[in-house]
Amino acid sequence: MLLAKPAFTEPRLTDASQQEKLCHIKGDNPLIWPLLSLLQASNQSWKVHHLAAELQAKGLMQDLDNNPEKALFKRNFLLMNALFNLQSILLPNSYLHVKAMEIQIFRILPSNLDQQLSTDDALRDYYLDWGNYDTCPNVIQEMLASFWSRYEDYIGANPTDMHHCRALSVFELNEEATDKDISKQWRRLALKWHPDREGGDAIKFKQVCEAWQTLRRNL
Repeated sequence: MLLAKPAFTEPRLTDASQQEKLCHIKGDNPLIWPLLSLLQASNQSWKVHHLAAELQAKGLMQDLDNNPEKALFKRNFLLMNALFNLQSILLPNSYLHVKAMEIQIFRILPSNLDQQLSTDDALRDYYLDWGNYDTCPNVIQEMLASFWSRYEDYIGANPTDMHHCRALSVFELNEEATDKDISKQWRRLALKWHPDREGGDAIKFKQVCEAWQTLRRNL
C-alpha cells in the first residue's frame, strides 16, 4: 500500500523567486546516509515511523515544529524525500522498496522494476519537491545545515579544516568542475565509501563528507 499524501500539507509557494530558490537547495537531504546505514544493517522490512524513532534515538532528527501535526508532516516528508533519493542513488545495483509500512533494500532487482517505479511516480514527485515542505527556502536550508552538523558529529567528521582545492582533490575533480559534476561525484563517492556497504571505508567516507560540506557552500 502506498503512503498517501498527508491530509495536512504546507501551503504551496506562489512567488516565482521563492520557487527558483527552492530549485537550488544546496546539497542532499542528510538523512539519506544514516537511513542507508539502518537499512543495510538489517534484512528486515522497516516502517517509516520505526526509522524515525531510530534516527531520533541516535540524536539525528530534531523537533521540526511546535505544532505536533506540522511536526509529524515535516518529519515524514524528510524521511520520504531521503528514501526516494536513496532509491535513485542505489539503482541499478540494488532496489529500495519504498512503501509506508514496507521499506527494504533488495540486492536483486524485481523483474517488473519499471512498473514498480512508475506506480510511485506521483508520490515520488511530491516528496522530492521541496515546495511541499515549507514556504521558505532559507528555513529549509538552515534545517538541512543543522541536520548535517548533527550527522557530522555522529560520524566524527570535521568539515571546518578542508580547503576548497583540497576538497576538489578528494572529489577527484579540478577547478573546471561544474556544480553538476560536483553533485554527481558527491553521491558516487559517498555511496562507494559508505561504511555499511561492502567495500566501504569509514575514514574515506568521513573525508568525502568533509569535502562535500566545503564544496556545497559554493554550489
